[in-house]
Amino acid sequence: MKAARIVEPNQTDIVDAPVPDVGPNDVLIQVKAAGICGTDIHILHGEYMSSYPLIPGHEFSGIVAAVGESVTRYKVGDRVTADPNVPCNRCTPCQRNQPNQCENLAAIGVTRDGAFAEYVTAPEAVVFPIGDMSFAAAALIEPLACVVWGLKRVQVQPGDNVLVVGAGPMGVLLAQAVAQAGAAQVVVTDTNKSRLELAASLGATATVLSDQQQDEKLKELAPNGFDIVADATGIASVLESSIQYVRERGKIWVFGVVPPEETISIVPYDVFRKDLTIIGSFAVCRTFYESIALIQSGAIQVEPLISHKLPITDFARGLEIAQSDPKRMKVQFEM
Repeated sequence: MKAARIVEPNQTDIVDAPVPDVGPNDVLIQVKAAGICGTDIHILHGEYMSSYPLIPGHEFSGIVAAVGESVTRYKVGDRVTADPNVPCNRCTPCQRNQPNQCENLAAIGVTRDGAFAEYVTAPEAVVFPIGDMSFAAAALIEPLACVVWGLKRVQVQPGDNVLVVGAGPMGVLLAQAVAQAGAAQVVVTDTNKSRLELAASLGATATVLSDQQQDEKLKELAPNGFDIVADATGIASVLESSIQYVRERGKIWVFGVVPPEETISIVPYDVFRKDLTIIGSFAVCRTFYESIALIQSGAIQVEPLISHKLPITDFARGLEIAQSDPKRMKVQFEM
């Protein structure tokens, strides 16, 4: 099969790889769509937990091509996606129903070969049916599942006033999701006008261009600050500067992936005096069903986020677009 591989940090190639073996509990999926995530960029630059060489790709959908002898829920021809996170279900976090914090967590496309290839395997336990959803939309279930897990952590309240910092694919998904969860005002900021226009078309109540007038505009929209400030940029300096916009008893949602070696400054007295809550949300945590339902119902729109579709042989170009094209949103590979 054709596969895209990261050989070592910042070095990629296209290879003819063997089709993965199918274990007794595995499902072999013929990949139809797979999207580039910010995590893939971190892996490319050697900033994440992966070992090399690696076939990345953890946002994907496709058709069942074969099943292991113990698989009962799926048959050849079924249209599916998969939660890339494979917990051990034995360690203490797993026993406490915290599988995303598994001490032995494996992840398709992160710690084991993934979906930037014609075929990928996944344990039956993490495979989900997608019905007649398009493959492109289904490849965005995993990103939305990350947002849904964050919603469960943050607990948006009816009437909340939310600021989403960053209008990339995740920021726009996040803005839609907090609106569905009951937020009355959803304000999105970004440096890119076209991204803000997309956020507005998908339900943001207001957008603010990040410029010298940003503080004044945000003050007009939320004179007392925002109930929730969510960072979807993964940029440490942006997260640090965004904390000023949260109100007393507000919540700071650390959603974007800041490189692990970077730090920010927080005034502990402000956290104490203002009764602030700082909440992180990592990956997904059994939130695929909710995400599938949100997309199938039309409550969350995902296909407008797809800006580029490329063949897997254009892997290097796709990575370049994902990192440098100011007009790009979600970049997907079609198989």
